Amino acid sequence: MAENSAIQRLREVCAELELPPPPDFVFVDTASQTLFRYKEGALALTCRVSTSRFGIGNKDGSYMTPLGLHRVEHKIGDSAQPWTIFESREDTGVIWTEGMNEENQILSRIIRLRGLQPGVNAGPGIDSYERYIYIHGTNNEKMIGTPMSHGCVCMKNDDVINLYNMIEEGTLVYIN
Repeated sequence: MAENSAIQRLREVCAELELPPPPDFVFVDTASQTLFRYKEGALALTCRVSTSRFGIGNKDGSYMTPLGLHRVEHKIGDSAQPWTIFESREDTGVIWTEGMNEENQILSRIIRLRGLQPGVNAGPGIDSYERYIYIHGTNNEKMIGTPMSHGCVCMKNDDVINLYNMIEEGTLVYIN
């Protein structure tokens, strides 16, 4: 099963980086467009997501979703209303409504990721943090489950708020 192999790969990468295997983590399966949240080793949340419509990759400017081990570096949007539009990681105070810009928007919450694997998702030209890779809500909820983002992991707004409230900064995220 892909989920079990991803969990095993997460443990292997943690060992390579000399990190203890985490009991609490998130992993994103790009093949099934599904996010899994584990709490104390048990599955606590499963949500459909959307990764990049441009595919999987790590190069700056590619708009692809990077693979590998990441850490939640920043959580942004504690007090934002659902469907709030964010620009440059700032709450605009504007709530997205039908008929506004149909391009994929950053809504509700931002979970900013930092790549932890040098040469994979950390370092010059491939750095997930410098590429502004997030987990965030979207105005294109009807597209969730199919690749449609510009590199980020998009979720339904209620789902990203729920995930945001379940995790802490420092939580590991493995994108497979």
